[in-house]
Amino acid sequence: MDQYFNHTLLELRHPHRWFFTSLQGVRENNPNTRELRVDYPRMVQNMNPEEWEEIGQAIANNTHLTSLVLWKGALNDQKVLCLFRGLTRSHSIYGVNLSANGLSLTGVQSMVPFLQDANNFHRLNLNGNNNIRSEGFNALFQALRDSPIEELLCDDCGLDSIDIDSGGIPQNLRNLSIAGNNINADGCREVAKLLQGATSTLKRLTLRNNNIDDEGVAILVDALQGNRSLKHLELCGNEMISAEGMRLLLKLVNDISSINATLQSNHTLRYLYVRVEEVDHDVNGHIRQRIDNALEIHRNYEYDLEAAGREKVIQTQLHSGTRAQLANLQGIGHSVYSEIHPLHLPEVLALIGERHGLGELYVAFKSSIDMIDFLA
Repeated sequence: MDQYFNHTLLELRHPHRWFFTSLQGVRENNPNTRELRVDYPRMVQNMNPEEWEEIGQAIANNTHLTSLVLWKGALNDQKVLCLFRGLTRSHSIYGVNLSANGLSLTGVQSMVPFLQDANNFHRLNLNGNNNIRSEGFNALFQALRDSPIEELLCDDCGLDSIDIDSGGIPQNLRNLSIAGNNINADGCREVAKLLQGATSTLKRLTLRNNNIDDEGVAILVDALQGNRSLKHLELCGNEMISAEGMRLLLKLVNDISSINATLQSNHTLRYLYVRVEEVDHDVNGHIRQRIDNALEIHRNYEYDLEAAGREKVIQTQLHSGTRAQLANLQGIGHSVYSEIHPLHLPEVLALIGERHGLGELYVAFKSSIDMIDFLA
């Protein structure tokens, strides 16, 4: 390996010499060398597996390197096996990007000893390795169960299904992206395990361009009913989601079946990316608008979920036009005033007049009188 490193010094004249400079810095444990990055795979294509193992050993002996970016065909399964065999003892690596290397289950399995032992490892990017498939992802997720991993990216990895053990979920996982795969409703049942319970830590979930339909949406919505962690959900490109799925998402963030249901809606989700192409664009547009209104409230009251719930009640339950549209979209037939005790009506009417003006106050007054007469 000394001969190899001496050879790389000759490469300093190369226009992309920073890789070789970084490599030398890794070997010398230079505190200024924090990343080893290959942007031009042809620079390392002639390196054999033994050389990659020695680079792994140099990384393992380094106490300053935090990031590896070895992507776009720089490696293959055999070279990854040798690299990770060498760096298994590394404890300084914080993030690894091995995207677009054509890795398979074999490559993932060779990483397992490092993943199980690395106590400072937080980010792993395997996007574009479409031979990893379900078996590789499941092996990977199992290996990460006791890891401090926060971000796992597995877009376009050929996943048809996933298997998540509820008892083996990484306790610090914040961002999971499995876009561009073949995840369906069964996969959503597994993903839902990451969203359930008070200990859920996931803040961003990317599921775009999969095979998720309305059943899958219903599974995710059910899991998100009591969730207080997820803030970003991406579902664009799942062409089987219809207006019915959109209605489920609307009900998740603002259920107007009762005032209590509105207060108990999800107030945590801040960004929801979903697009449905149907003939009835007006219906989809109205649903999307009302979802966006709820998410805006979430963002405005992100540190006070109770206040977000109250604001939804004021903006949607106590405004006749907005409630009528939401009631139509959600199939609600009863008046909101049937839930309000007559003793509280003066306060409610005063609030309506203050927030929505005299026109709405008149509508509310008339509706409340009609409801009292009906009950009498």
